[in-house]
Amino acid sequence: MNTSFAGKLLGVICIAVTAILAVAPISRAQGNTSPNLNVAGNEMQERMELSNMDAMGDKDEVAAYKAFSKEQEPAKKIQLGNKYLQKYPKSPLAENVDSSLMNVYRAQQDWKNTYLFADNALALKPDDVDVLTTVAWTIPHVYSPNDADAEQELNEAETYAKHAIDVLSKIPKPADMNDAQFAAAKSKRSIQAHSALGLVYFRRNDYDNSEKELEQATKGNSTPDPTDLYVLGADLQNLNRYGEAAEAFAGCGQMAGALQNQCKQYADAAKRQADLSKTK
Repeated sequence: MNTSFAGKLLGVICIAVTAILAVAPISRAQGNTSPNLNVAGNEMQERMELSNMDAMGDKDEVAAYKAFSKEQEPAKKIQLGNKYLQKYPKSPLAENVDSSLMNVYRAQQDWKNTYLFADNALALKPDDVDVLTTVAWTIPHVYSPNDADAEQELNEAETYAKHAIDVLSKIPKPADMNDAQFAAAKSKRSIQAHSALGLVYFRRNDYDNSEKELEQATKGNSTPDPTDLYVLGADLQNLNRYGEAAEAFAGCGQMAGALQNQCKQYADAAKRQADLSKTK
């Protein structure tokens, strides 16, 4: 891949990812994991914790959490969440509030507060896979090499993603999940963690490791992330594996969205390069 191709690629990725994050931010409702593999949905876990709190008789705390949990307007939710954390800093639901606020800020593309509340949540539950994968995935997508702590951000994303994969490899199956649900839940967050690593390595121009991670994020995945396929194509192009690059770009080109037209163009270009390399 020549320099102009790589530069154009990075520019389009930044534009496309910004659009993707704006219209489809990841939330806890879209699949969750925690040290107890709360991947079937956060509502069940919250009901259990609220039930325990009801048994303790802390009616005001339960009411405050329910008000926060039900609130949909971002500014009000932030206000209620901060008020709850100030009043009940040692609540068993404090980590839920931190992670929920992480997602509220993430939907608003307020990265500073996204990372702040992610750190707060992980300080309480270091093995929360939902938080680990969400932040690990977000950082390389919104990363800028001009950031003051650019390399530190990538290092943090790499650490979070690897830790999430490690936790997932050891996590026990909850009693209320069958084998299929358990496998699907683990797969969803594993894919996200490998996707995060793939983007981290791509940002470092480590195309070999990026390709390996993105293969794990896309292979056998019925609904791969188009950005993953796009970057996978770029990795393969850089590795002079033009035929495979064409396939990755073509897969991305079949998906409607900000990357579709660009993927189709690069698929055609990679195919021409593959054909040309066969004649040499």
